[in-house]
Amino acid sequence: MNDEERHDAGMRTRREVLGDAHVDRAEERKTAFTADFQSFITRCAWGEVWTRPGLDRRMRSAITLTALLAQGHWSEFELHIAAAVRNGLTHDEIGEIILQSAIYCGVPAANHGFAVAATVLAKDTQS
Repeated sequence: MNDEERHDAGMRTRREVLGDAHVDRAEERKTAFTADFQSFITRCAWGEVWTRPGLDRRMRSAITLTALLAQGHWSEFELHIAAAVRNGLTHDEIGEIILQSAIYCGVPAANHGFAVAATVLAKDTQS
């Protein structure tokens, strides 16, 4: 694939995983200063890695949640909780991912992860 094809594939995947509303907001906030970064993540993260056939989206979501929890990237973690549901993970599976992460990433991180996830998942239940 060339860069344009990777960007198009990445944008499709990004919208499917994160939802149109989030991607539209990110695109609206894009500036000349951030445009290259937005293009980079769309092509590389979404157009190259998330589109690879080796793992399904459920597995990619589980890995992403663990990595974001481990690094304390809470706004991204919150975003990817909703994405994990969109990718087919159940609330119980998300809880198991966070519990498993407590052992390897730390109890305080998992404690906060459960709080963030509970807020997002409560909204999902109301939908």
